[in-house]
Amino acid sequence: MKNNAIEVIKHSGERATFSIEKLKSSLRKSGAEEALVSEIANNVRDELYQGISTKEIYNRAFALLKKKKKGYASKYKLKKAIYELGPTGFPFEKFVGAILFYSGYEVKTGQFLQGKCVTHEVDVVAHKNGQYIVAECKFHSDEGRNCDVKVPLYIHSRYRDILNFYGDKNNGEKPNEGWVVTNTRFTEDAIKYGECVGLHLLSWDFPKDNGIKDRIDRLGLYPVTVSTLLSQREKQFLLSRDVVLCKQLINDHFYLDHLGISEKRKERILNEIEQLCRK
Repeated sequence: MKNNAIEVIKHSGERATFSIEKLKSSLRKSGAEEALVSEIANNVRDELYQGISTKEIYNRAFALLKKKKKGYASKYKLKKAIYELGPTGFPFEKFVGAILFYSGYEVKTGQFLQGKCVTHEVDVVAHKNGQYIVAECKFHSDEGRNCDVKVPLYIHSRYRDILNFYGDKNNGEKPNEGWVVTNTRFTEDAIKYGECVGLHLLSWDFPKDNGIKDRIDRLGLYPVTVSTLLSQREKQFLLSRDVVLCKQLINDHFYLDHLGISEKRKERILNEIEQLCRK
């Protein structure tokens, strides 16, 4: 059967035509060399059937990549690893704060800011060179769910209330950037509204070339959930102690010691995450 005749079902339930080039493109982003990319893509293509889910295609490609080289597999599963920061969304807030921290900002999470009408709990506040960011994080555990216009509408109203508390003051205490950050994607209307009112939107792939994925790759800030060697229980243990980045484990082996693992396994885990964190 020809590639263009194979219909696949996306996370959202939509149907699309399978593209081997799209599969190869996603594999290349893991850092895998071209020969391996072609080998895995061809193997996956040969096992396709009508109505196969994109999730099943991903799982098959991931398994083949993991068998060849775990470091590539870890990068390939990055998007899924972000979803694993749930289900509460609190680790995602910490993760967004960490991205800003390693971008040179002074960062605090879970802060209360006074508005003109009411007090607001804000997910992330960040300062750098006169820039004062107030960021709200919208975490979705459902991969097929996008961030629609209602989210920036709601967050903008909260941000305006905070700004109104300061009135016409233009000092360093007054926020000057409102952000909406999501682990999924924004709808077209959400982007239009954000751009219209001056909200900074950040999602998996927006803005172009500067979305969450781009920032992670550029800064080497991979979440601990990306590891192929840590179990789900171990990942949840680390997240419960605010360890959201692989970089934190490199800087402090203390957290791995608390997992009660052998020195040999600890060495393997550290080797995996050190390879990931290299920019």
